[in-house]
Amino acid sequence: MTNHRKPYDSDVSDAEWDFVAPYLTLLTDHAGQRRHDLREVFNALRWLVRTGSPWRLMPHDLPPWHTVYDQARQ
Repeated sequence: MTNHRKPYDSDVSDAEWDFVAPYLTLLTDHAGQRRHDLREVFNALRWLVRTGSPWRLMPHDLPPWHTVYDQARQ
């Protein structure tokens, strides 16, 4: 997936993503169950932790809060 949003300071760098991705990937990139890019979900979680914002106030240019919440619970 191509990212069309302005990056946040909390976004994961390419080097960080290369390190963490193997530990987060539960499904292949082409699995039908994945509607949002896993890296974007991870970026959303990092934004949430960095800002201390409530789940439901996640910006609209990130994946939906419930998607990020479900992934974090796994």
